[in-house]
Amino acid sequence: MLFTITGKHIDITEAIRTHAEEKTAKLPRYYSSVNQIEVILDGNSGAGISVEIIARGEHSNVFVVTETGDDAYKCIDIAVHKLERQLRRKKTKERDNKHMGEGGKQ
Repeated sequence: MLFTITGKHIDITEAIRTHAEEKTAKLPRYYSSVNQIEVILDGNSGAGISVEIIARGEHSNVFVVTETGDDAYKCIDIAVHKLERQLRRKKTKERDNKHMGEGGKQ
């Protein structure tokens, strides 16, 4: 899985990089076709730090989550949680559509 982290108007410390990488490493557990994750931290937003996580999967599936707050670590945690929910929902929809009976009847 390809992982990239970018900082706009903020320095990315090794601790932030490690924290983001550890949290996002668990995402393929919820949706196995995720093959690229990009984390963007923006320190220039008016409300503090903005975190955006973009997860790209096979078949042009793209999942985007943003979170804004004062603490970068907390924003990363909340954004990853939101992304987990999106991935879980997508996987559930795929499973439900795959197991539909003939004519949509079960």
